[in-house]
Amino acid sequence: MPKRGRFAPSPTGRLHAGNLFAYLMAWLDAKSTGGLIVLRIEDLDAQRSKPAFADQLMRDLEQVGLTWERGPIYQSQRTEAYQEAFSRLSRAGHLYPCFCTRAEANAQAAPHRGEGSSYTGACRTLSIRERRVRREALAACGRASSFRLAMEDGCMRFDDLFQGEQVIDMHAGADDFIVRRADGGFAYQLAVVVDDADEGIDSVVRGCDLLPSTAKQIHLHHLLGTPTPTYGHIPLFVADDGRRLAKRDHDAAFDEMMRTYRTPAALMGHLAFRAGILDEDVPAMPDELVKVYDPATLRKRYRNQHAITFAML
Repeated sequence: MPKRGRFAPSPTGRLHAGNLFAYLMAWLDAKSTGGLIVLRIEDLDAQRSKPAFADQLMRDLEQVGLTWERGPIYQSQRTEAYQEAFSRLSRAGHLYPCFCTRAEANAQAAPHRGEGSSYTGACRTLSIRERRVRREALAACGRASSFRLAMEDGCMRFDDLFQGEQVIDMHAGADDFIVRRADGGFAYQLAVVVDDADEGIDSVVRGCDLLPSTAKQIHLHHLLGTPTPTYGHIPLFVADDGRRLAKRDHDAAFDEMMRTYRTPAALMGHLAFRAGILDEDVPAMPDELVKVYDPATLRKRYRNQHAITFAML
């Protein structure tokens, strides 16, 4: 069946090698089935997101042959959809107010497999009276509570396209996550689930750094009664010293890579070679790479591999 995948860039800077690899893999996975790509601009962070970055991201993607059929769709314009989902979860009793500051939540954090540390659920068991007292105290300071999703006990199982079967411990309370911030803004986990459902996304390919979020998002899909996509998590491109590539790494930035490789085909061919899609470092555009894309082979290669060392010529 044709898949519907997505690109979901954050307009906070220029593309780098890791971004391009993730978008290439999402594109190949959809196009190998005759499917399509939706472009979503994840601009919930109003302070860091810039329209100029969004425009440049789209030009960069088009330059290397990573096209899309739907979008762009801007998260900043979808507040009503997030509010509707938030209200449904609240009416069903799945949310509770959290009165902790970020510093207090971090101080309470406890080790949790796969994510380093997680919130301990300190506000989950507050009585109605205690919640009222804390709400009034915050209001007196001109502040409001955030809202967290009450997670359930048990295990979440899903088959990852590249990492194989995953079993995630859904420890109640220890992983309750924010769905609406204290400033009234909606958090990533809720927004991405609502967007994927509304846009009909049935295949999500992204970096392994987001693997721990998958159980949360599947759980939200279940609570909202929306179809759950399949997920595939690919290794991250890292520097020679093992450091994860970021937008501040100018040696792996889009402009620097284009100066080095000169043509989009040479750049994309090199990324595909580093990722094990090609056996040789030869120029190739995405529409050529789709002919050799084999998720079964990459599953064997990527399983339990969370990093690929990126090195330019």
